Amino acid sequence: MNTKRSIISKAVTLAMTSGLLLHANGYAQDAETKQTETAKDDKSFEQIVVTSQKRVQSISDVPVAVSVLRGDQIESAFANNVENLQALVPSVSFRKGTTTRNSALTVRGIGTISFSIAAEPSVATVVDGVVLGRSGQAFADLYDVDRIEVLRGPQGTLFGKNASAGVVNITTKDPSQELTGSLSTEFYQDNEYRLKGTVSGGLTDDLSASLTVFQGKFDGYIDNVYNNETVNGYDREGARAVVLYEPTNDLKVKFISEFYSADDDCCADLEGVSSGRNPDSEAAPSSATIADGIDLEQRQIDHDFESRTIDDHSAFSVQVDKTVGDYTFTSITAQRSWENTEFREGDFTSIAGDSDQPVFGVPFQLHDVGEQEWSQFSQEFRVASNLSGPFNFLAGMFYWNMDSERNFTRDASCQNNAGQLGDALSFYAQNNLSGDDLSAALSDLDAYADSLGVSCNANDIVSATAFMSTEFNNWAVYGDGTYDLTDDMRLIFGLRYTDDEVSYKHRRISNDEYGRRGVGVRPATENTDAEGVVDETNLSGRVGLQYDLDQNQMVYATYSQGYKGPGFNVYYNFNPANDGRPIGAEESDAFEIGYKYASRDLLLNVALFSTDIEGFQANNFDCSDGACITRLTNAGDVTTQGIELDMMWNATDNLTLIGGAAYTKAEIDKFNCPEEATCTDRSGLDVPFSPDMKYSLTAEYFMETEHGFNVYYNASYIYTDEQYSDLPGNTGEFNPHSLLPDYSMLNASVSFSFKDDAFRVSLIAKNLLDESYATTYSGDNFRYQIPRDADRYYGIAFKAQF
Repeated sequence: MNTKRSIISKAVTLAMTSGLLLHANGYAQDAETKQTETAKDDKSFEQIVVTSQKRVQSISDVPVAVSVLRGDQIESAFANNVENLQALVPSVSFRKGTTTRNSALTVRGIGTISFSIAAEPSVATVVDGVVLGRSGQAFADLYDVDRIEVLRGPQGTLFGKNASAGVVNITTKDPSQELTGSLSTEFYQDNEYRLKGTVSGGLTDDLSASLTVFQGKFDGYIDNVYNNETVNGYDREGARAVVLYEPTNDLKVKFISEFYSADDDCCADLEGVSSGRNPDSEAAPSSATIADGIDLEQRQIDHDFESRTIDDHSAFSVQVDKTVGDYTFTSITAQRSWENTEFREGDFTSIAGDSDQPVFGVPFQLHDVGEQEWSQFSQEFRVASNLSGPFNFLAGMFYWNMDSERNFTRDASCQNNAGQLGDALSFYAQNNLSGDDLSAALSDLDAYADSLGVSCNANDIVSATAFMSTEFNNWAVYGDGTYDLTDDMRLIFGLRYTDDEVSYKHRRISNDEYGRRGVGVRPATENTDAEGVVDETNLSGRVGLQYDLDQNQMVYATYSQGYKGPGFNVYYNFNPANDGRPIGAEESDAFEIGYKYASRDLLLNVALFSTDIEGFQANNFDCSDGACITRLTNAGDVTTQGIELDMMWNATDNLTLIGGAAYTKAEIDKFNCPEEATCTDRSGLDVPFSPDMKYSLTAEYFMETEHGFNVYYNASYIYTDEQYSDLPGNTGEFNPHSLLPDYSMLNASVSFSFKDDAFRVSLIAKNLLDESYATTYSGDNFRYQIPRDADRYYGIAFKAQF
């Protein structure tokens, strides 16, 4: 109850002190405005612009498969983070990890899912022209967003940075010269709330600025029966300041500064199938085996160590745009940092590590704590022509550097199921004894262990710490352009040369006095002190044709080469013999044929695509190291192909339909069997996180009343086909536990607008069908990620603006 008073107090205080009013929904217009020609033009789909090609263009003129989510559309869907993109853009899927650094996006079934700190994502994330080093940097709250563009397929000739599978391009709002302000609040079940306030306006005739602050908190939706606490919630806050300087019509300078902080007791893996580790626990699932199906109703855990993620982001960038004659010169300089601390429950039970018996006959303890810091600097220079002549181009130079340091400690039960204690004590004796004492110890290790009082049972906790660092250096020169062959036909072409250097250092030290092995903890005999570097260059390009059928529709066909640089599998239990070898670059050949139509009332995009990828970087099953694990490798060659559709339709003056569908077949063509492993062919099997079918349909309806208010209805239906969450094993068969069932979702809201939308109240319903689903299979034949949106829940939002 105190928490609720605090929330209301904050909301009232912010409203009274700022006098802010909420930002209106972009589709919300009063009756008079809707009758004017200006409003009709504003609502025209021909007016939707994108910056996919580093220029402001109509979406219907861009020969690239791109989905656009406008800020008002995101607000209407109450989609609060990038994770919700997978519901709004059918070509996108999301792999949920236990922390933001282990989560990833896939586009058309292709993405890099890895724990390594020396590998790049296949899907690049760009915020206001700045490429983010890891996708996890973007898995924060969405606020102050003008639009999000999702570009599918290779995009290197447009973005300079590696983007072999696609780009998520996020553009935030510029300040306005007119003084405006907004306040929004959202309250949901289970004590979840969100507050956001924005003020924007001119400081002088040449200078404008905006400031946005937000705060959000959620107790969680998972019950921990061990301590009667609720987990998988969050506590977040942030601020973003933008200053825009426009002294002349041909010069614009924009400064952006941002910080974001999150303390999430998230994301605990749920026991969807019985693990057998604590069958008497209140949190034991109803499914005894996978034959019974995944227990998707499971919302309890029994953990004595809390999974938690602490994130701190800071960012600063300056963009200068100068127009000289027919050309615009742009410079973007940016510095970003990200600190991530991970606390992970790895034994998934509260009774582990208590027994004085050896593992694995009794439950073992495994607890992780990892701290990592990323620091990146990027500089881009480019020049773009003004799109007025037969030849138009974009050319640029790009430099990007990222340093990363990670410390990771694992505390786990001692492991002696194969005589590992004897090996450890032998090593210990050789480093601490000599002469007859050494000979005596080595001749009878059991007696030596007794003399030391050393055992190796579940309650003997051992640990080791790994100190890891990586550095990425990437520079590129790129160009992309078009040439008008006729009034209706143009040639598309692009080229990029890039140099990628990746280096790493890895040092792991046993913290155990006797250097014993633990469950998932390497002994002192396997301490590491390794480093390596790899440097590769690449020349890639694209070519195509675009033909205007008339002023409203066009077709295009392109061939593009994708490239993602080399890396290393640098993680906690790094093995120099296997992981010290560089992972080769990932390269692709992509073909795409598209059709686009845009009028005032209808926007339709259709794309056929086929992409062949060589050296696919993925977590591959490897049993060559004595135990079967997943290791980041060049797993083989894959193909993804299919058809996509995006649609916006003003069905009537009051009804707008927005939809999309993607049919994708992402399959393995060739499988690279790990060294010293026995494998069977996996050709034709699915790539993880590539559902065959995804589609969504959103309806927005405006109703004018005679009672001093208007009503806005919003409903969206999303379907996601079944999908695998892992590559198949070396035997060529999928683990049945990794198959995630298909699911449907229905979200809805109704909003009441007062005083020309100066005030708005919204009632929100998420997952009205109450259909539960899992987003990720995490391993061990029982662990799953089941999100908050897998339950039906309700909320209310208040918005106001001036």
